[in-house]
Amino acid sequence: MACSARCAPAEPEHAVHCAPLSNDTLPTALVTGAAGGIGRATALRLAQAGWRCVLVDADAAGLQRLQADWPVGSAAPLARTADLTDPARIAALAQDLPPLDALLNNAGLSAGGAEALAGDEDGTAARLLALNLHAPARLVQALAERLRPAARIVNVASGAGLRAIPWRGLYSPSKAGVIAQTRALARARPGWTVTALAPGFVRTELVQGLIDSGRLHPAQAVGKIPLGRMAEPADMAEALCFLASPGARALTGQLLVLDGGSSVCGGSQALPAARHAPRHFGLPTRLAIHDVRAPHWQASLQALATGTGGEAYDAVVDGAALDAAPGALLATVRASARHFRVRHAHSASLTLLLPRPDAATPWEHAGDLAATHMLVATLAAEWGAHGLRINALAPGDAIDPCLPLLDYMAGARAQFLTGQALQAGA
Repeated sequence: MACSARCAPAEPEHAVHCAPLSNDTLPTALVTGAAGGIGRATALRLAQAGWRCVLVDADAAGLQRLQADWPVGSAAPLARTADLTDPARIAALAQDLPPLDALLNNAGLSAGGAEALAGDEDGTAARLLALNLHAPARLVQALAERLRPAARIVNVASGAGLRAIPWRGLYSPSKAGVIAQTRALARARPGWTVTALAPGFVRTELVQGLIDSGRLHPAQAVGKIPLGRMAEPADMAEALCFLASPGARALTGQLLVLDGGSSVCGGSQALPAARHAPRHFGLPTRLAIHDVRAPHWQASLQALATGTGGEAYDAVVDGAALDAAPGALLATVRASARHFRVRHAHSASLTLLLPRPDAATPWEHAGDLAATHMLVATLAAEWGAHGLRINALAPGDAIDPCLPLLDYMAGARAQFLTGQALQAGA
């Protein structure tokens, strides 16, 4: 994809100057919280992929530093300084924007060291809720006329929205709220693709600050991550670039948890550190397709195999579970996992194609699918230190709408995604 942007008129207090662009046919993404961390990495990745970007942050100096590092040959961005806790500033953002193909609500605020009942006196609690929970909705409302009919809306949530993280103020409640808001917006606006991303520990400036202050101990954090490492902002940028693309349609209304498997691991002992460095994100995929019976599905999946020789990322898509007899799903997936494990020592992925839940399943077999999902999570925890990933996808009756998702899940761009069971088209 490629991108361009037309600059707004000069606004000394709210805009950073950039050169106008002439090509208005390029896809455009607006990224909030763009000046640092995940937002900065995502903006640069989008630019490299050919998008034009509208960059929004309260940090004007940070936006200027980002523009100074903008990839040569990429479309110049439109940058605006705005405090997104202020509804008036959000409403003003819509002025003179080009049509938007994607809105990435990434800006967020933490409250390290604060109790959940604190922050009312000095306004910090209200400010956190305004940015983390209310700003995504206000941005969608303010920019609705600028969003294209098939736009993608991506809300950056957090693993903290899935489980309570104490002494971070209202951070966990705010992220739980934005996950629910994502699902509700997907139902309200079915023409849009609306998803949320839940990062785990990412080595951003914020996390580094927690480490430096002693509130986060890296060894303890990594000991809870099956893949044995913290994510880098680039891991999240790859995911957000996928979710901003038309190929994310199969995930509308859903949450993509990108946490190295920490959310699906409940063991009490520390997990081992990663034994192998992550592979390059841009590696082609050397794909093996196992037990996919339908010829059309085989042909469609084979198109994802971009690595035919030389250095590549090894991936397996296994469809044996789709033909499992009633009550035999768990045993079938165990056999598929064994087949994968004896052939791959490290740095590879297994993506299982699973059937959808079926209300007609006899009660005595009703636990088979849940047991299979838990097996996926358990293997993710056991294999993670080797860089071996396992995920599952229930594609439904058609494989073609899921191909972009499978391309992302199986390949090197998703090396922090493991232990997840996704259902397409929910």
